[in-house]
Amino acid sequence: MAIPPEEPPRDAPPPKAASKLSLTSIARFPNTRVLAWDGDVLYASRGYRLLRCRPAETPIEWEEVARFSPVWWRKLTSANRLAFRLMRDGFHALAVLPSGELIAALPGAIASLGPGEREFRVTHTLLRGTRPLNIAVAPDGRVFWGEYFDNPERDAVHVYGSDDRGASWKVVYSFEKKAIRHVHNIVYDRWADCFWVLTGDIDSECRILRASLDWSRIESVISGNQQARAVAAVPKQDGLYFASDTPLEQNYIYKLDRQQNVARLAQIHSSVLCGCSVGNTVFFTTMIEPSAVNLDREVSVYGGVGAAWGRLQSWKKDLWPENLFQYGNAFLAMGNNETNVLALATVAVKGSDLEASLWRLQGS
Repeated sequence: MAIPPEEPPRDAPPPKAASKLSLTSIARFPNTRVLAWDGDVLYASRGYRLLRCRPAETPIEWEEVARFSPVWWRKLTSANRLAFRLMRDGFHALAVLPSGELIAALPGAIASLGPGEREFRVTHTLLRGTRPLNIAVAPDGRVFWGEYFDNPERDAVHVYGSDDRGASWKVVYSFEKKAIRHVHNIVYDRWADCFWVLTGDIDSECRILRASLDWSRIESVISGNQQARAVAAVPKQDGLYFASDTPLEQNYIYKLDRQQNVARLAQIHSSVLCGCSVGNTVFFTTMIEPSAVNLDREVSVYGGVGAAWGRLQSWKKDLWPENLFQYGNAFLAMGNNETNVLALATVAVKGSDLEASLWRLQGS
């Protein structure tokens, strides 16, 4: 099934300020990146230090959980703001396992932390690319991630998995040569008890696939054009919410319902890399990816319940060139969030570069 690329229908206008949803600022933390929720506990990083807090507590206090020791030169680059951005330092993703282990994506490596340990240990050195964009966890504690690398020759792309809580990794599925460029995301859906796999980037390579938990069955559900090019997807009881990530066409927010019908919900102003939910509300954040279509120079947070969406917060791009010092973006904390707090971290924006912020959701 391909999504029609035509203009949005009349019931899906560009969202304006949300009339019922709003975000109230709670706190801001410099040099911090939020990573993952585990109930009411929020994990974040400062450089190569992993921290956690409980945002419901007052005052909010961060506790150091563990550290990762990078190669010597990254200890130098991570100490400087612009060098940190240039070299893509620090933690990029974190998964919390039911057994208490933590699995992290770091530059060039996947690392694990057992209960009671204080230093992450490398359990897999990446052969291609610098890091996966996300780490997915099944209910039984198995962990998966897909390769994300430039892949100009369109070599086969692998999905790696671990059935021993991140201690070792093996290929559990491979996309054949010329099939896709890379894997954007793998997301567990507890309502359908499956994984959603998102790939890109050229039209035939853009797919949203459904995979069984053992990877023995994988089927393409949406594919074939730039509107199926997605990185962020959020499963909810009524379906899968996703947003397109293309510099070539207008971007939109969609819902794939449980009967496999696709509805276009809202027009958005740029590409999307991150999505999450807080209660019933789904959030997506846009990245500043300049193109003939993506003309806006603001990072924005979009929030919605069902078909009602609004643009809730925005930040302007800073002056540093994005090809070196990263695109303006807002990263969202993933995982099981049992609070009414939205946690995000902005990069390459004016006044809030490399800053985490917490927002209380109202009106959901």
